[in-house]
Amino acid sequence: MKRRKKISLGRLVFLIMDYTFLVILMISMIIPLLKVFVDSVDPGSYGIRLWPKTWSGAAYKMILSNVSLYLPFLVSIFTTIIGTAVGLILTTLGAYVIIQKDMPGRNLLSKYILITMIFNGGMIPTYLTVKNLGLMNNLISVIVPNCLTAYNIILMKSFFETIPVSLYEAAELDGCTPLGIFWRIVLPLSKPALASVGLFIGVKMWNEYMSFILYITDPKWKNFQVKVRDLILNDGISGTTASLSLTQEMLKSAVVIVVVFPFLLIYPFVQKYFTKGVTVGAVKG
Repeated sequence: MKRRKKISLGRLVFLIMDYTFLVILMISMIIPLLKVFVDSVDPGSYGIRLWPKTWSGAAYKMILSNVSLYLPFLVSIFTTIIGTAVGLILTTLGAYVIIQKDMPGRNLLSKYILITMIFNGGMIPTYLTVKNLGLMNNLISVIVPNCLTAYNIILMKSFFETIPVSLYEAAELDGCTPLGIFWRIVLPLSKPALASVGLFIGVKMWNEYMSFILYITDPKWKNFQVKVRDLILNDGISGTTASLSLTQEMLKSAVVIVVVFPFLLIYPFVQKYFTKGVTVGAVKG
């Protein structure tokens, strides 16, 4: 028979406190989201109620049946997909370049990237730059500035550095070019980091608001978040119905659920890669 490992009293206390803290943290995150969902389906929900007395899908029906939201929804999907793809390409290539030890100016480039985490050009200079480049009312002005961040490059760089150097050397001996090493060796081994960074970029692009306010003045190129907010502030959705089963609070809560639902659906499938990628980047950095 295998002997059971004895757990010391100190470790037992630590585990109890650890799990208690995690449970409290989980509850503190779930309760607000559950409250918002209850408010979106219960016309008479007041205060903190975690289960609806009556069910009504009027708010979701109103949002999904509003034709004016279809194009903004497609704009949000387009910017999220393209922004995530472009961001991953630029981030992985940038991180791969700065791990090349024989590249001239590598340290200077790395320091320059780190500086951008603290300082930036500011809103007005950025706006003037976008305007002078003729990118107003162009989705490029939304995608490019938001798809690449110094933090993601450093996270990806940290993960690349965990790949054994022997793999790079073996590939070079086989006659593989640097680009071939990147495509055939580095990327296939970087699924956790790609999932982590891709999720970061995707969430940022999906929730992007300020760039659309500053750079997009044409209503047909507004994204879902901006359009829904405008409709709610102008009473553009609730004003189309006289139904007593639909309140303004229900509508606002339903908008929150609709906005966060896509990533609530995606996250469980990338959770194991996401956790590993963030952990490696945090330890190695």
